[in-house]
Amino acid sequence: MQANAGNKTTTRVCVPVCEKDLDALRSACERAVEWADFVELRLDCLDSTPENISELLQGLGRPVILTFRPSEQGGYRNLSREERETFWKTAPRGKSIWWDVEGELVQDLSPDWSRVIASHHDFSGVPSDLQQIYEGLAKTSANVLKVAVQAHDITDCIPVFQLLERARREGREVIAIAMGNAGIPTRILGPSRGAFLTYGALDDDSATAPGQVNAPKLRSLYHIGQIDDQTLICGLIGLPVMHSVSPHIHNAAFAAEQMNGVYLPFEVKDIDSFVKRMVDPRTRELNWNLRGLSVTAPHKQAVMQHLDWIEPNAKAIGAVNTVVIETDRLLGYNTDAAGLIEPLLQRLGSLADREVAIIGAGGAARAAIWALLQEQARVTLFARNVEKARKLAEVFNISCELLSSASFAGYDLVINTTPLGSGEHINQSPATAGQLNGARCIYDLIYNPTETKLLREARQVGCETLGGMEMLVAQAKLQFELWTGKKARLHHDQSFWSQSSPHRH
Repeated sequence: MQANAGNKTTTRVCVPVCEKDLDALRSACERAVEWADFVELRLDCLDSTPENISELLQGLGRPVILTFRPSEQGGYRNLSREERETFWKTAPRGKSIWWDVEGELVQDLSPDWSRVIASHHDFSGVPSDLQQIYEGLAKTSANVLKVAVQAHDITDCIPVFQLLERARREGREVIAIAMGNAGIPTRILGPSRGAFLTYGALDDDSATAPGQVNAPKLRSLYHIGQIDDQTLICGLIGLPVMHSVSPHIHNAAFAAEQMNGVYLPFEVKDIDSFVKRMVDPRTRELNWNLRGLSVTAPHKQAVMQHLDWIEPNAKAIGAVNTVVIETDRLLGYNTDAAGLIEPLLQRLGSLADREVAIIGAGGAARAAIWALLQEQARVTLFARNVEKARKLAEVFNISCELLSSASFAGYDLVINTTPLGSGEHINQSPATAGQLNGARCIYDLIYNPTETKLLREARQVGCETLGGMEMLVAQAKLQFELWTGKKARLHHDQSFWSQSSPHRH
């Protein structure tokens, strides 16, 4: 356990283990101990109700939470109330053994209340009567109350954080979690706001609830034990965001500068509600030390209407990818343009009079076109839907052509600004090898994966290639300086993953 000096709480990570037989459960427990302050035995995962688990509990060296949850509460088996009652009446007890029992069942038992977690789970959303649910659990004699609800958007975290604030005021031990990717901030920031513990999966494939970050990442990427009330909070807003390596880059930068800061993924669907309720200091409903935001698709243009000031370059580009919260003002910048150009100048030298093709017509394309025109390049826009893309081409007074019939022979540079090649489109490419043949350099702004289908096909026909990681790092360094006033000492070839490598803190 790691003391949290900022608010005198303690950060505890509980690693759940879920296996179908006792031998596998025992093996998982042995691995979990490396990262865990608590180990949760999800006994509902077992193929049959265990008759004797006392032997399993010996020698772990960590407090153990026993869970035997029915499927309607997120368990893995259809357990009747009678089965659950029978189990708990004979379940092991002891000073290092905790019981996690559903609130509707716990009153019918006679447990050691000092080691009971009375819990409520809602996998459909955030119930409107969340405070009343908390009050109902508080009427039990359980030492710890637990509420886990499903987040569908980032603002669903607000009532969960408010519940933690209430519990801290009232001196109650509470675990409050918003499940799902949109709820990840509650898992990482919860302990610093008074949560009794947070849950961390053993690895990415063994999460027992939606959005459960793995324990190694909690400790080594997010440095959860060092987060307190004073921690500077930054994050990436977009949809989706979980594929991004930006948390690795910025958290590595915070660590290198020995700064009390953390960078989180924020899954935002409704940008208007998010800015009003969680970002703008004049209207937000959450008291947190939010300093800056990276902005990715689909919010780079929509966020602009909420800003008090936008730098001239970002206005000219028509997209913002960086927000700085300064006192009670929201300031907008665009670091994409400079980040895109830096590796090109290193690779190609001057861009003046270079023939450049841009594939795509979104926010990234806007930044690329503007930046290249500043360097006196000759730019042509290529898109699947020329009519839709023509508006963007007219803004910058460049020509626009149909992508499907394009040939890039003779172009000095071809830049992909579309998502084709990543995520659900990982096996796709915006251009064929035949179209690329004869071009000098292909620049794919996608950084995950580092090798896209487009780059593979480009190399097959003899093109130079450049991936998106160099741009990502270059623009991230500018963002970090805007938020902190410090230059991030990072390079595109640095192993950001070293900040989340498996070593116990």
